[in-house]
Amino acid sequence: MWPFRRRRASTEGLPIDPAMGDPIAARLIAAAKQGDWRTIGDTLSDVEHPDDHTFYVRTAAYNSGVERWIDDWVAAEPHSALPLLVKGAHAIHWAWEARGGGRASTVGDEAFRLFFKRLKLAEDCLDEVTDRDRDSATPWVFLVILGRGRQLGIDETRRRFEEVCRRYPWHLEAHDQMLQQLCRKWSGSHDLMHEFAQRTLAEMPAGSPLGRLTATAHLEHWLDLDSDEDAAYIGSAEVRAQLLAAADRSVRHPDYVRRPGWPSVHNSFATAFSFSGDWTAAAEQFDIIGDLVTEWPWQYMRRPDLAFLEYRKRAYTELGR
Repeated sequence: MWPFRRRRASTEGLPIDPAMGDPIAARLIAAAKQGDWRTIGDTLSDVEHPDDHTFYVRTAAYNSGVERWIDDWVAAEPHSALPLLVKGAHAIHWAWEARGGGRASTVGDEAFRLFFKRLKLAEDCLDEVTDRDRDSATPWVFLVILGRGRQLGIDETRRRFEEVCRRYPWHLEAHDQMLQQLCRKWSGSHDLMHEFAQRTLAEMPAGSPLGRLTATAHLEHWLDLDSDEDAAYIGSAEVRAQLLAAADRSVRHPDYVRRPGWPSVHNSFATAFSFSGDWTAAAEQFDIIGDLVTEWPWQYMRRPDLAFLEYRKRAYTELGR
């Protein structure tokens, strides 16, 4: 096992900001907790970029308790696609609340029943949204997630992914979710996953955050290895070179622009560089991130906040800072 995976330097961590430092996201979270769907509707209606729109919809929808007020919004605007979009996206979050985050073997029959019932609710809502708003990529992004959650298979998930790409070919969340479907743990394979990440890196516009797929693919591969293989894999010269090449074409490229949710992209690279032992590259990412730690992908370390602090300290120590 990679020697730093389970060390803990402190019990005091950083608060994880679900808004990732974004004031619009913070406003949406506050409105969701208060049941203020008018503010959510007004805010989301002003968002145009497909990546931003999906990020903000997810930020509003992925909050506990939305199910208590979302039908009021749907009833108030019966012909609008937006409340149904938020309802469908929330139902995915609600489904995973019922299931829990453990492996399938740890989930009880009743939890699975609720999980699939709520996923079906999400699908019904999002299917209606695609009929009402045929140009929007966002409902198709959540349908990609449902393709995996409902175990519809790689071909169906890929079909949904292609619907996103017809509307916006470089959609970050859609690519992230398609890569997850191609992981071995979701009926894919390491080869399929890496091929998708490498092809995306080669075809994407320079400066795109999609370069983070390379980091995610190597992290997923590393996590799937036995303890006597993982350190050799993630710290290999080949993997380290691929991570640097991806960062150079993505977050380190002069055309790169930070968009809402950007800390997640940099945390992905920081994690991968740290685990690979490239402390110079890791420190560069930590400098950019500041204290904006994200759950993904540090969540694989049980306490994301403590893992982030530990690896940041290690990176700075290795550089004599």
